[in-house]
Amino acid sequence: MQPAGALTAIGGRLRDTPTWMPRDKVDVARRANDAYNRRDVDGVFAELATPDFEWYPAIVRALDGGGYRGREGIEKFVADTRENWEELQSLPEEFRDLGDRVLVLGRLRGRGKASGVPVDQAFAGILDFRGDRIWRYRVYLDRAEGLRAAGLSS
Repeated sequence: MQPAGALTAIGGRLRDTPTWMPRDKVDVARRANDAYNRRDVDGVFAELATPDFEWYPAIVRALDGGGYRGREGIEKFVADTRENWEELQSLPEEFRDLGDRVLVLGRLRGRGKASGVPVDQAFAGILDFRGDRIWRYRVYLDRAEGLRAAGLSS
């Protein structure tokens, strides 16, 4: 991969044109969702997120306004999830490219570990990008609130 503005030989001539394209943010968002469902922390930080990645799950934000930061924080999130959920999956239904953000609309499905109670909850998530990597993910269980946070009405 060559940096933007690199001189490239084409047919014996040099041209000053980028030979790479930035990654599609919706594709990165889809891959991040897949990594979440596999609890693949290594893959997230190797390919998709910035080292200072911040994650604000809806339930954690509602309880104490907090979230998880950096690799250590995401590893704690994975441990917390395994401790409290028999299963928990993010099932996206729609991705919207908003420029430097991607809006995800979908459902969270799972089953509590201790209670066995099934969960099926609509959500809206906003992935904020720095370049082609995610630096923040905010999740809302109220879709209207998530849409407002993304600057949209529907």
